[in-house]
Amino acid sequence: SEAATLTFSLGLPLVPVSWSGLSLVVGVSVAESLDPDKTVPLTLKWPNDLWVWGRKLGGILVETALLQGDASERYVVIGTGLNLEPRDGLGGRNEPASLSEWRADATASTVLNELIVPLATAVRQFESEGFAPFGPRFEARDALRGLEVELSDGRRGRCEGVGSEGALLVRTDAGLSSITSAEVSVRPASGSFA
Repeated sequence: SEAATLTFSLGLPLVPVSWSGLSLVVGVSVAESLDPDKTVPLTLKWPNDLWVWGRKLGGILVETALLQGDASERYVVIGTGLNLEPRDGLGGRNEPASLSEWRADATASTVLNELIVPLATAVRQFESEGFAPFGPRFEARDALRGLEVELSDGRRGRCEGVGSEGALLVRTDAGLSSITSAEVSVRPASGSFA
């Protein structure tokens, strides 16, 4: 029987202009490969989740390590997990989304084949050009833009997209804040979004 999830890693040496925004670039690439014509509301929740119909479809994890003997080059491992089939027992809005909801023929091998070459290409473009070329593509699928959010440090504000390096821009009572994933976690203040 086919797997209910697809989990894969891509590992490669990388010397990017800047590391900022890499998880967003991965999200853009995966979303565009899964839904190139925007037939469903497949969005990206900053900094590393894929959502459709207000439910989580998958996530991205990026880890780096120094390569022995070369301080300028790091080895990056990009982990991606996607729900292919529904999970039993949760129901309602707590139930994760699955790719089979709009692509009944999706299998782990066909989806991996669709994702891997565009993903490697996007990561190499990110290495040479940084996040900036991906900004408009992220914006087109930004799940949080315009929403009220609560940050894990207690601040609340309205999301105003992402900056040129991929930092989340949140307008709080104190003004516009630039948030990096290392600083705080973000959740919609209402508890749900589409």
